[in-house]
Amino acid sequence: MSIYGDMGNVITLRRKLKTMGYNVIIQNVNPGQDLPAQSDFYFMGGGQDNDQYLIFQDLLKKKDKLINDVNQGVPVLSICGGYQLLGKKFITGTGQMVEGIGIFPVETKAMDSSVKSRCIGNIVVDLEIEGLKGEKLVGFENHGGQTYIIDNSIAKPLGATLVGYGNNSFEKQEGCIINNAIGTYCHGSVLPKNPAFANWLITKALNTKSKLENIQLNTSFSLVDDRISQKTHDNLISRWTSK
Repeated sequence: MSIYGDMGNVITLRRKLKTMGYNVIIQNVNPGQDLPAQSDFYFMGGGQDNDQYLIFQDLLKKKDKLINDVNQGVPVLSICGGYQLLGKKFITGTGQMVEGIGIFPVETKAMDSSVKSRCIGNIVVDLEIEGLKGEKLVGFENHGGQTYIIDNSIAKPLGATLVGYGNNSFEKQEGCIINNAIGTYCHGSVLPKNPAFANWLITKALNTKSKLENIQLNTSFSLVDDRISQKTHDNLISRWTSK
């Protein structure tokens, strides 16, 4: 699933890694296909409720490998519908229950199928992730599901929403993190607009690969020019928080 322009996240990761001197292999996985024997990073974009229902049974067959990799520290970036499917369950606005694979201890339920009840608009998050505290995450959200973290002992939100809704309409929290796996409602695409966040994910991926394979990898971003991305990021924060 990736119908909201989220492929820009993959393009951003590829560009940064190539600039750092890495050969990047993108492995698309369709329903019915096994996951690659080795993955250094997982990305799952958003989709509509019908898309989620079509693929959730196939995703359950990939559950064990995904959970094992997350436990090993392999990073995941899952957005909107992808985030919901990696939770415990999602109940659509028509009452249809979609089972998730339980990487994130979250449950999601849409209040109804009305556009009026959706969480739509720009979003700014004050990040509370170790290594990113003090940074802001910017994006665009559009979701009917209301997501709640049901076990704060093993997972935390990414941070507090300064603008927008985030996980739900009430708590002013956005996303979820467990190990190096991220669930978020930030479309946009999120990584081109948030260079520090993108660099954090790349560093986690390289450090995990280095540890698992006992090799030394370059984690320096000295060749990566983030000036334009950072300027866009800063301008959006200024515009959206001043209203």
